[in-house]
Amino acid sequence: MSDIREQVDLIREVFAYADRFRGQTFVFKIDDQVLGHPDAPQHARDLALLHKSGIRIVLVPGAQERIDEVLHRFGVETQHVDGVRISPPESMDLIKMAAFDAAHRTMTALSGHGITAVIGNWVRARTRGVIQGCDFGRTGTVDRIRVDAVLRSLDQGHVPIFPCVGHNEAGDPFNLSSDELAITLARALGAKKIFFLTHHDGITSPPWEIPEGVEILDDGRVFRMTPSCAQEFISINPNLPQRRILKGAAEACRNNVDRAHILDGKVGGVLLKEVFSNLGMGTMVYSDAYERLRPMVSSDIPGVLEIMRPLVSEKVLVPRTAEDLERDKNDFWVYAMDGVVHGCAALHPQEDDSAEIAGVAVDPQYAQLGIGAKLLERLFQKARDEGHRKLFLLTTRTADWFLARGFSEGSVADLPASRLARYNASRNSRVLIKNL
Repeated sequence: MSDIREQVDLIREVFAYADRFRGQTFVFKIDDQVLGHPDAPQHARDLALLHKSGIRIVLVPGAQERIDEVLHRFGVETQHVDGVRISPPESMDLIKMAAFDAAHRTMTALSGHGITAVIGNWVRARTRGVIQGCDFGRTGTVDRIRVDAVLRSLDQGHVPIFPCVGHNEAGDPFNLSSDELAITLARALGAKKIFFLTHHDGITSPPWEIPEGVEILDDGRVFRMTPSCAQEFISINPNLPQRRILKGAAEACRNNVDRAHILDGKVGGVLLKEVFSNLGMGTMVYSDAYERLRPMVSSDIPGVLEIMRPLVSEKVLVPRTAEDLERDKNDFWVYAMDGVVHGCAALHPQEDDSAEIAGVAVDPQYAQLGIGAKLLERLFQKARDEGHRKLFLLTTRTADWFLARGFSEGSVADLPASRLARYNASRNSRVLIKNL
């Protein structure tokens, strides 16, 4: 039964996200090493599924490796300064050939799934110029995007593909950074998300040094961080190649993109798992209210009942109805991610200076995030704010967890009179006490 419940929960999560993201714009920057990976056809299929679900897809295929390959084949030397390619004017025909080859490979992969993808000349570029004495030649930066033309293409149901080449007003071509292009596109189009599908392993410990206070999952993966936290990662990890991608993700979020996702493109199915589940498979940099503790509202009640149901079946929690929760909703707090409730707990004031903690429940798939402890700390603070001096709770199976968080053994005689009158002797619950 637990397997069925997990499958049903996953299906519900997928439908919730599909509804939330329908009509939204996602920008995907794909490393060219990923385009040549054995899982590339699966990524193309998954992008097609996202498109068919109503998400507006924009693609920026990287071409760094392909450009290196073409230049080497024709005996043209290439140099980089601070990770930026120097593009002599005589190399631009070869760079364009490589960039458009990567774009055409992407378009061909999508066409096999019935998707109309178009490669367009929508980017106005300008020269990067001379920086600290280094002339970057035909390496450019994005001047502006023809947003109206891109939006028309999206409105027609197309998937726009942007090669890493732009032209200035005189028609001269410039080699562009795919990362910069993707970030500029996401900002200009008002994209909800930007994805960096990379050829690197994920952000995990090890090899990454983790700043103090950052949560990691059981497998060592860092699954979320803020832009300021990303800067800490960059500072204390000076030698890891993913630093550049993490910097780009943080920059995107500082430029009004809600979320940037860094994914290991060597893993099949990573796109769908990242889009349609809260924990995903990569690392998310976020700038919006992704996660928060908040008071329960009526629309949370079905989710709270769903989380409580297995604990009620195991007689860990007493049964509650929707009417019970509606009556007591002002006592409940929930832990929500993307509007989906993954934990709950209640603080019931009593007639004296005490309060009862009750209804503590967490979705087991998210227990590793410490949700229960976060809820408990929030209720401790709420009790102090309301002037309660003593907390108590009744438990049959979870005493060890609460004892580890500052509670001590009590007795039924410690209960306030009104709560003692409602004590269910058949459950024989243990009473735990915490003085504030």
